[in-house]
Amino acid sequence: MSAVARSAAATTTPSAGAPSEAAPAAGKGARRRPGRADASDLLAAAVQAVPGGATRPGQEAMAAAIEKAVTDREHLLVQAGTGTGKSLAYLTPALLVDGPVVVSTATLALQNQLVEHDLPRLAQAVEPVLGRRPTFAVLKGRHHYLCMAKMEHADEEAPTDSLFDDAPPRWLGEAGRLGKQIQRLQAWADKTATGDRDELDPGVDDTAWRQVSMPARDCVGAGRCPYGNECFAEASRVRAREADIVVTNHSLLAVDMIAERAIVPPHKLLVIDEAHELADRVSSAAQAELTPEAVERAAKRARPLLSPAVAESLSEAADALTVGLGDTPAGRLTSGMPPGLAQGVLLLDKATRAALQGVGEIKADDPDPVRKQQAKATLDELSDTAQRLMEESDHDVAWVEKSDLGHGRRALVVAPLSVAGTLANRLYQDRTVVATSATLALGGRFDTVARSLGLPVSAVAPTQPTSAQSGPSQPARGEGWSSLDVGSPFDYGKQGILYVAAHLPRPAASGLPGGAGEELLELIGALGGRTLGLFSSRRAATQAAELVRARTDLPVLLQGEETLPLLVRKFREDRASCLFGVMSLWQGVDVPGDACQLVVIDRLPFPRPDEPLAAARSAAVDAAGGSGFASVSVPIAAVRLAQGVGRLIRSTGDKGVVAVLDSRLETARGYGAFLRKSLPPFWYTCRREVAVGALRRLAVS
Repeated sequence: MSAVARSAAATTTPSAGAPSEAAPAAGKGARRRPGRADASDLLAAAVQAVPGGATRPGQEAMAAAIEKAVTDREHLLVQAGTGTGKSLAYLTPALLVDGPVVVSTATLALQNQLVEHDLPRLAQAVEPVLGRRPTFAVLKGRHHYLCMAKMEHADEEAPTDSLFDDAPPRWLGEAGRLGKQIQRLQAWADKTATGDRDELDPGVDDTAWRQVSMPARDCVGAGRCPYGNECFAEASRVRAREADIVVTNHSLLAVDMIAERAIVPPHKLLVIDEAHELADRVSSAAQAELTPEAVERAAKRARPLLSPAVAESLSEAADALTVGLGDTPAGRLTSGMPPGLAQGVLLLDKATRAALQGVGEIKADDPDPVRKQQAKATLDELSDTAQRLMEESDHDVAWVEKSDLGHGRRALVVAPLSVAGTLANRLYQDRTVVATSATLALGGRFDTVARSLGLPVSAVAPTQPTSAQSGPSQPARGEGWSSLDVGSPFDYGKQGILYVAAHLPRPAASGLPGGAGEELLELIGALGGRTLGLFSSRRAATQAAELVRARTDLPVLLQGEETLPLLVRKFREDRASCLFGVMSLWQGVDVPGDACQLVVIDRLPFPRPDEPLAAARSAAVDAAGGSGFASVSVPIAAVRLAQGVGRLIRSTGDKGVVAVLDSRLETARGYGAFLRKSLPPFWYTCRREVAVGALRRLAVS
């Protein structure tokens, strides 16, 4: 079967059993039969289909609020604590909306959970209620799909673009290994119906995948590409336009906004799950950088289309950029670019302009439009970034990045000071937006997150986090939006203790202070392992691991020593083990049951002073007469802390202790209380003997 035929089959033929994500939606004009079904009916059917499923008040309240928001055309922020079942709470009312509904997630784990588990089960459960089976599709960036045009040149491009430019081989066999991976990709291309990298098992490394995939900026477009009719990325967009629910990710949603909504299909409802991460993803999408290696790659791609003099000017610009970066310390550029670096950027701007003129426009009779577009796209990006840096706009932040190794990566980076304006102008028009997360009401209020998401904030009533016992809180409101905290079904006050070591000195130097180390040993010893240690730096995590290994017989798993999935699996399987790590462990690690009954946090997770964006945003608030620490650093710490603390209670049967070895959570007036209000309502204590006693009882239970 040809690739064209496979794409057509994937778009029109549902598989037996579970619904195909590619199946076209039926009965588009009759999604809802008036008087026959509402969100509560669909939710009830969905819950009944789950083994042991039961309705939850917070879940019902959330579904009803979303249905009302769509009817009223009002945006909605929903804080839904762990265990609420928020996926079904937003998917069920989504099925009542005409046209595709887009659901955006921050993590691959949640995206897979929706596509592989929640949506197939939901589609089957609600079919009798709706009178039809809903359809769904996944929409990813172009680089996630196999590109047939790139595949044609994969063998000849691999040694140049990958081995020498991106990752010099450590041994002679590297080239052979890469070649074997490309051969396997070529064989897979004859079989796959979607070209989706996630369906390739076993997978290939990033170096190999880059040889057969096409970033959006390099794509010449289906109309000009000789493989346009066989394009897997285009086929995925066709499936998305025909589906009831489209699952995508924050990174692609951010690119869609910057591209003025040209990627995601038109829709009336957008659900943003894990919404606390959206602003950072938009910042990343709007970020750009210059590296000497990128300039050299651009020169190699464009050289066949340029005169020798113009090609040489690009190499000279790369050399000048190398010198400028070498002479500039890492960190934020607070007074503009130093002369050497500015000279390198100026030379690059001139060279890329001349190169773009030399490459010219793509014409209908171009013998290789794909390669020409790749050359143009790379040069365009470098030119735009150079001009952006030379403008030195007050709306941008620029900094130099250097790896810890003196001969490692060096880059000049520029990013927007704020993305609230971008979100305000491009996120909310012509659709209803529902943003949800377990961490939206920071300090018991929604206004901080609302501002970061570009929503207008005037007088927002304070909203305290709720529990299942007290019921959902009354919503706070702003202009054109409302908010709701539906609480959590967990009884945090009975299931967990939040212990703050208020007697310890205020943390100063980086690493693990001696007092905090002794506290850690006593807590872990009382429980006998089962500890997730969340540390503010790799140095602190390493020191803690060395201390526990030296003073106890407990197995300690340290992030970086093995892959994270393997470490988490070992942690789940060995109740005596401890897992220590840094920021990537603070969210996404899900270990319910008695394998994790102690979560230790070494210090409050404020952004480091050398984090360029946070530092620049804080300085801007200070310059305007406000408090950058209160407006920028404290909210960042609140989200991170809430995510870390949330690792403890993952099911209704979980019990344990969260220990914060930073006395400021108790002693700091103002922000200490704000941070505590951002956390689940655990039973709170500063008495070490209470926490140790509880851990000892858990150890023998």
